[in-house]
Amino acid sequence: MNKNMGSTDRMIRIVIAALVAVLYFSGRIGGTMAIVLGIVAGVFLLTSLINFCPLYKMLGINTTKK
Repeated sequence: MNKNMGSTDRMIRIVIAALVAVLYFSGRIGGTMAIVLGIVAGVFLLTSLINFCPLYKMLGINTTKK
């Protein structure tokens, strides 16, 4: 599994995941919206930690520095 995510891309995904967590725990989002955003945030966090995004692989996108 080759890395296909650059550091800027990783940081943006981590910030989005943290923002969703803050919105959830502060009570700003709930119900179905919280579940959907929670899943997306989890995927963002997981892909950031492993530096690999399967969707990028399928689309031929690579944001790492050459």
